[in-house]
Amino acid sequence: MKMKNLGIGMLALFLIVSGGAVAQQRKKTTKKTTTQQQSSGYGSSGYGNSGYGNTPSNTQQQPQNSAYGNNNQQQQSNQPQANIPIVVVPKSGNNSLDTVIPSLRNDAAIERNLIKDRQPLAYEHIREDDAVYRQRVWREIDTREKMNLPFRYSADEDNGNQRFIAIILKAIKDREITAFDANDDRFTTPLTPQKVMEAFAGGVDTVPVYDMQGNIERYEVRTREFDPDSIYQFRMKEEWVFDKESSRMFVRILGICPVKPVYTTQGTFVGMFPMFWIYYPDARGVLSRYEAFNGKNFGARMTWEELFENRMFSSYITKSTMDNPYDRRLKDYIKDPILRLLEGENIKEKIFNYEQDLWSY
Repeated sequence: MKMKNLGIGMLALFLIVSGGAVAQQRKKTTKKTTTQQQSSGYGSSGYGNSGYGNTPSNTQQQPQNSAYGNNNQQQQSNQPQANIPIVVVPKSGNNSLDTVIPSLRNDAAIERNLIKDRQPLAYEHIREDDAVYRQRVWREIDTREKMNLPFRYSADEDNGNQRFIAIILKAIKDREITAFDANDDRFTTPLTPQKVMEAFAGGVDTVPVYDMQGNIERYEVRTREFDPDSIYQFRMKEEWVFDKESSRMFVRILGICPVKPVYTTQGTFVGMFPMFWIYYPDARGVLSRYEAFNGKNFGARMTWEELFENRMFSSYITKSTMDNPYDRRLKDYIKDPILRLLEGENIKEKIFNYEQDLWSY
């Protein structure tokens, strides 16, 4: 009987110990499963330790800040806003396009009134029947040559800046002469003064200024700068006519065109591009009121109209109507620059010899 009770007690003790072990093992298994779910990112912690932070699944993800400002902000617009100040930055460049302040006293040792009243002499009339020989020539004037340095005289006088390009632009701005589109040298499409100034980087720009967080701090109104010394070439269109009634060879300048060099943002030279044409007979009255610089005698200066009429400049021929049925420039069929210069001199000599060959000695 005692042995039977002892066996029953041992069996009960065994069942109690086994049940506790099974419960302990089940508790460990449940804890391990929960830990694996949290580590894999599929638990209640959202993305877990997968690199996105332990953000609860029921909480919205906060926006992150970068070095370029807040990403949750809308893209900034360059349009001026009402609550942002606008600052006008004064111009710091040259004043070739600005109005030169006149002197309040006589800025000379003598009274100079003749230059204000000068008018160009009228051209001698040439009848169409008397023009037995005509050749049209296109030239280029390079102001970097020593003879053409008066074109770059940069002093300011009472009538404005004395650079040739500044004189032309001032006359266009004051509507004394009309500028024409550079794509056609036959003076077909007139340009407004505003269009001409835009071609020379005129006008103003509104530039936004940003702070360190990428927000617009203010707007600055800046004047587009223009360097007049960058215009160092001028194209000229002229016609040579022999008048049999007076037995003379006349030359008539028809138009002048400034040429602007164009560079890429990396500083690579692209080419020379014409800006606009002016009709020279219309500009003679303006050019007669400006004097060209004379480095040898400041008092004995000729007007710009006299400089052109007396051919006191250096140039080279780039195109002509002589033996040119395809209306091509010299560089289109002569690639060597030295040979182009020689061909230009050959054209000049042929025109000169036509008049000389008419005389008998």
